[in-house]
Amino acid sequence: MSATEPQGASNGTAMAAVLAAGIGSFAVGFFVILSESGVFAAPALYGPAGGVSGRTAFAAVAWLIAWFAAHRRWRDRQVDGGKVLTATLVLIALGLLLTFPPVWGIF
Repeated sequence: MSATEPQGASNGTAMAAVLAAGIGSFAVGFFVILSESGVFAAPALYGPAGGVSGRTAFAAVAWLIAWFAAHRRWRDRQVDGGKVLTATLVLIALGLLLTFPPVWGIF
């Protein structure tokens, strides 16, 4: 994810949003694993939904922090979209994998 000085229009802000989406997706899976292993108990923010409401709220906060940090760093730069997209897809896949019950037993 190398960033260079802009040559024409910069794509850093868009790439920051893309990468933050991957980080937010991974955060959902990460908080599920922490919750299922008993390390972290997310509060139920909405009773009928249970702990999933707290886990997704924490993941949303992680997404916003990642977006803010990446946006500030890349806002005036040209970023390699291929590398960012690859990293994002890997993070989404890992986040999805961590939400499946058979994976919880590994941890």
